[in-house]
Amino acid sequence: MAVAEPSPAANSRQQMTKREVYNEVLRRLKESPNVEEVEQPGFDDQLWAHFNRLPTRYALDVNVERAEDVLMHKRLLQLAHDPLNRPAFEIRLVQVPPITADGNTDDSTRPSSLRNRGPQSIHPPPAFGSSPNLIALALEDGDSTVRGLQYSRPMHEITFSTDDKPKVLSQLTTLLAEVGLNIQEAHAFSTTDGYSLDVFVVDGWPYKEIEQLRTVIKKELLKIENRYLPKRLLKAHVDEQEQTVIPREIDHLKIPNDGTDVWEIDPRLLKFGKQVASGTYGDLYKGTYCNQEVAIKILKPDQINADCRKDFAQEVFILRKVRHRNVVQFIGACTQSPSLCIVTEFMSGGSVYDYLHKRKGTFKLPSLLRVAINISKGMDYLHQNNIIHRDLKAANLLMDEHDVVKVADFGVARVKAQSGVMTVETGTYRWMAPEVIEHKSYDHKADIFSYGIVMWELLTGKIPYEYLTPLQAAVGVVQQGLRPTIPKNAHRKLAELLRKCWQQDPTSRPDFSEITEILQQIAKEVEDEGDDRRKEKSSGGFLSVLKRGLN
Repeated sequence: MAVAEPSPAANSRQQMTKREVYNEVLRRLKESPNVEEVEQPGFDDQLWAHFNRLPTRYALDVNVERAEDVLMHKRLLQLAHDPLNRPAFEIRLVQVPPITADGNTDDSTRPSSLRNRGPQSIHPPPAFGSSPNLIALALEDGDSTVRGLQYSRPMHEITFSTDDKPKVLSQLTTLLAEVGLNIQEAHAFSTTDGYSLDVFVVDGWPYKEIEQLRTVIKKELLKIENRYLPKRLLKAHVDEQEQTVIPREIDHLKIPNDGTDVWEIDPRLLKFGKQVASGTYGDLYKGTYCNQEVAIKILKPDQINADCRKDFAQEVFILRKVRHRNVVQFIGACTQSPSLCIVTEFMSGGSVYDYLHKRKGTFKLPSLLRVAINISKGMDYLHQNNIIHRDLKAANLLMDEHDVVKVADFGVARVKAQSGVMTVETGTYRWMAPEVIEHKSYDHKADIFSYGIVMWELLTGKIPYEYLTPLQAAVGVVQQGLRPTIPKNAHRKLAELLRKCWQQDPTSRPDFSEITEILQQIAKEVEDEGDDRRKEKSSGGFLSVLKRGLN
């Protein structure tokens, strides 16, 4: 489903610069009789600093007619500085703008003080306007028509601010789902100094009053806090060499071992070379182990917590049992603090993501099909062994010196439960299956959806939904059936396969064994077509020489 075109009002905002938006917001605030804050010394500079903390996209998206919203965002970000206030949040009832009979928003017939509101409505519009998709959704039921204009039902806008830590969006969307709210539009921003501002427009709350909703959300936030409380209470000691706090529980990780394999590595035998990548929880180095080139993923001691420890143990548990040409080869692990690390074969070709987006490489169709088959075979092997990857994307696909592609990074992979389904949200939003985003039960078919997005990535060399934030993409996938646009010149059977992979209904998606077979058939057809063209070219050249000889 195509993304709806921005409204004329949105287009006019997009043409403004950050400075122009700031000036307009400042002017409106100073003209408002209800904003005493503008009289405080240095207010102008503080407001400009607020805009500069946030990305330019914030200024371009914010509804300048609701200048007071900017002050609310500024206040929430200030509250979030205190850990006791996190996450700071605000809830309000919002009204989607009126709609004309032809489906366009139209405020021109109303007084300026009531524009963007329903008839006699005291409810403001969302802070960042509203997309045509949101407007259409709001009109689905309970609408009224006044003087040719339709007025939609109110929704709720919930704005959170907290420290910009990993998985914060996942936690917030899970929280809203637990309350029974449906996210219809979302805007996520990160500040330059490490805080987040996340705005959700939701429906599903049956009451207009907000105090009860506020109480329910506070209770859910306490549940999240209690879930992570044991980590704070763990007794810790200070490692004298590293001078970092390490929980006593992780001095040595217990990972199941049936005695048939030996994978514990003596860290003294590892030699570290250059660092090749860095993440939130760990760093990746090129190195050697017993004179063999290896990749060493070492966890950052100051980032180790219960969740990190669990993911580490799970990754080792899975890696030690898999052996396949298209799965990165596990060599061993160190499970004694502070040297928690995983050692695998070194993949000199780097990741497919880096090849496409950093080195600006491209795959011609025969090479693309070869890569797609490599990935499909590796994933088929994992699924045959009841392993669900859960974070399949180009960044987790590595290439060796022979351009063989292998599936890597099993930090969030899991062995399929006996019931065959899971409900925990994990992965990366741009590649995530809709059932995972919605926290519904899911199984190995979630990997198939992600694979379809990866194939599109190979085909186009682009980042999925690059014009949207990750959270906006997730909302679009679930609520609007959003999918990447397949190039018109794509191979017909390949395009058909992509559509099968990202079907909304998981049961309609093919298995990897079927995908491999389809890709091999396409590869054979492409090869035969290439042979025919070469024969025609060769035959044409021979006839040309023969003709010249006869003349």
